Amino acid sequence: MTRETLDRRQLLRSLGVGAAALALPAAAEAATGAGFLEPHPRWRFVFVNHATTNPFFVPTRYGIQDACRHYGATYEWTGSRRSDVGEMVRAMRRAIDRGAAGIAVSVIDRRALNKPTAEALSRGIPVVSYNADGGIGNKRLAYIGQDLYQSGLKFGARIAELVRSGEVFLFIATPGQLNIQPRIDGALDAIKDSGKPIRVTVVATGPGVAEERARIEATYLAHKKLRGMFAVDGGSTQGVADVMQKHRLRSRGVRAGGYDLLPRTLRAIAGGDFDFTIDQQPYLQGYLPILQLFMARYSGGLVAPSDTNTGLLFVTRGNVRPYLTTTTRYEGSSAVSEYPVT
Repeated sequence: MTRETLDRRQLLRSLGVGAAALALPAAAEAATGAGFLEPHPRWRFVFVNHATTNPFFVPTRYGIQDACRHYGATYEWTGSRRSDVGEMVRAMRRAIDRGAAGIAVSVIDRRALNKPTAEALSRGIPVVSYNADGGIGNKRLAYIGQDLYQSGLKFGARIAELVRSGEVFLFIATPGQLNIQPRIDGALDAIKDSGKPIRVTVVATGPGVAEERARIEATYLAHKKLRGMFAVDGGSTQGVADVMQKHRLRSRGVRAGGYDLLPRTLRAIAGGDFDFTIDQQPYLQGYLPILQLFMARYSGGLVAPSDTNTGLLFVTRGNVRPYLTTTTRYEGSSAVSEYPVT
């Protein structure tokens, strides 16, 4: 019997089947979302995140908010600011103890989050992972996010297209953590498979945006003959863009790229100082977990969460314009809520 079969059976046992699952406890607060035939409790879903203040997750939180409005639910955003797995475990246990209707957790560690995930499921609380998916030991019901290793392979292949030979640096905020390490692994494999004489060095930059930029600039100043600088997380990517612009490295033939949609990164692409960034649809990484957890509750487990790849799009000078000229919650800014990083 497969893991998927076991998980689905457990979900059905936990949540009940059919209309019985929609019966409202006397004290429950009913929500009447448009289009739903039956009223339902105003379920509270908890997101346990590894970088709660990181600007990458601004559109993710917009996605959560929009989905909660659509489905008549509420949410809590909690976890750690600095990828502290212990803080994440404690946040997850608080969510369990307080009776969360469902939990979405960024599984950045292969083991630490397995036990609280199993505990939540044993109490009838559906759990999905998003943005990072841990290892096979975690029994979450589904993963919503980018296929990180495959993304790294495409990232590395693009690097090998841009750099013919020489010294290249890959920057990563927190080595080993499963939201970004698979990208590095894929990139290294793709560069090796290219057969090009590219010498790669991986540099840890740290979880803070200012810290990341400082380490990237120090790396450039110590290796001025480098031919490429690339990053696998949003903060480091913005740091590379800043250093490329400050030292006018594109005019010296240095190539650069990375991940995510921070405004300075996008402006550097538009200005010709940066080759590309990768859009992994952060809005969907908030919206879809709410959708899937809600439907698991609403259907009594008949509509089970399912793995969803939020994809990969290379943003280059040729297609960056809509990202800069459109004010939208889908990529992190709106007419009423300004992006927090300038």
